[in-house]
Amino acid sequence: MMGAGRRRLWLTMAVGGIGLSLYALWLTFDDFRDRASSERDIAAACDHLVSGAQVMDLQGGMVRARSDDDDDYRLDARHLPSACTIYRMSGSRETDLFRLIVESSDDAEPVNMIGNGSPFFTRDGSYPKANVTAAADREPEAWPLGDGTLGSYTNIRTTVRAECRPGSGKAVPRLLHVTAVGRYPEVSAEDRQRLARLARSAMQQLTQRIGCRPQLPSLPAQMTAIPLNLRPAASATGSCRWAGQLGKEHGPGRLPDRALTIPAREANPVEGCLLAVGPVRVRAIAGGLDDDQRDYAEGALTYSPWWLRTVSYFGADANSVGYDATGDDVRLKPGTAGGGDGIWWASSICDGKPALHALTADRLYSDVLGYKARRSLFRAYVDDITTRRGCTHITYPAAKDFHDL
Repeated sequence: MMGAGRRRLWLTMAVGGIGLSLYALWLTFDDFRDRASSERDIAAACDHLVSGAQVMDLQGGMVRARSDDDDDYRLDARHLPSACTIYRMSGSRETDLFRLIVESSDDAEPVNMIGNGSPFFTRDGSYPKANVTAAADREPEAWPLGDGTLGSYTNIRTTVRAECRPGSGKAVPRLLHVTAVGRYPEVSAEDRQRLARLARSAMQQLTQRIGCRPQLPSLPAQMTAIPLNLRPAASATGSCRWAGQLGKEHGPGRLPDRALTIPAREANPVEGCLLAVGPVRVRAIAGGLDDDQRDYAEGALTYSPWWLRTVSYFGADANSVGYDATGDDVRLKPGTAGGGDGIWWASSICDGKPALHALTADRLYSDVLGYKARRSLFRAYVDDITTRRGCTHITYPAAKDFHDL
């Protein structure tokens, strides 16, 4: 009897083990089927410019993802600008994962938009951040990919650019931008590389499809994390070196005392610098302000930080620059200069190609600076970058363009 009982027990265990194995095999097959279906959906939503498998490898890899059902979030490379949006699925929970954006210089909206959106996250006055301009935690400056001719990147996105050179089709645009964005917290170093590969491979697919003949450099071997903390402007190097020199020559006054610089590369078609005012300098400036402007200083410590941004565009990128003025896109034309709405621009010719140089200022800080300081600061920036790049035919805004709005 004992022998028979043991045999029945072993038989039951064996059958149960086979059942569990079959169940595990079914789950594996189900996961494989779901992943394959997700990969196909991603590729279709992004107009087959990216591999669904590579997107699914982001954020440590996943089994299920889906695209947005709205046509406005599904990419169509025939009608630019266009984009696709992808979500990660975990059970019934849905979270942001990935976005691919394609733009061209033939679009109604310029590829390069300048504006006065704050680069700093803020909280309301009842719950202020301790040091609001310590880090560009909302929108940092983009660093060049290599020498910059391939594009730029931040800690969560990569933009690959391509110029359609002679021999391209007659109807292709002069300039294309493809941006791959990781839409989740703490994008890893590995995922920064994945996003860069996704953007570059999407650009290759796109240019081959439309008959654009670009020259796409290889991706850099490493894409280090971009520093977000601003440093003293007095010791700034790279793209912000001019700001430190200006402060040394004219004294601190009401000038920014913080800078977030990017490496200065002569071939880089886009070069920017972020400047801001720290709380100690805000309080020092406040003592010399009139009663109305002292309210600006209180706001600068909480919900309305003081900052400036300079940026220059060279070559093909200079021909597709604009800003949003009360809902309407205003294009800036190379060879012109002007200002208004917190934005000023100048033009030059660099290496035989057009260039645009722009300054964007926080509205309240612009008022604190005053028109003379705004004009001197912008002139110093333009003089520095055009000298460094060997530019000629410089056109500056008129003095009246800097008067208070």
